[in-house]
Amino acid sequence: MHYLFLTFAIFLEVTGTLLLPVSQNFTRLIPTIALCVSYGASFYFLTLALNALPIAVVYATWSGLGIFLITLFGYFIFKEALDWRAIIGLLMIVGGVILLNVFASHK
Repeated sequence: MHYLFLTFAIFLEVTGTLLLPVSQNFTRLIPTIALCVSYGASFYFLTLALNALPIAVVYATWSGLGIFLITLFGYFIFKEALDWRAIIGLLMIVGGVILLNVFASHK
């Protein structure tokens, strides 16, 4: 259940981040409200995940997979460039998150 909370936190954080350019520097009301709600809900689910998982695992997973997903969405939605070095870096981030979750001691 705790990893489900962490998954919700990741997707809400990614949603909020993807809404940043849509909000046009907080000048568009609906996207601004949606991104604030997304970030707030993301932090709420982070606290739920922290009830059973170590903070190092939670934060590394949240930030690492968030970076990975935002980069992928940036490539597909905003047509941002990705070279082979960026792809290798992203794969290393995912590998690190997997290693941390497999070998970290849990509460």
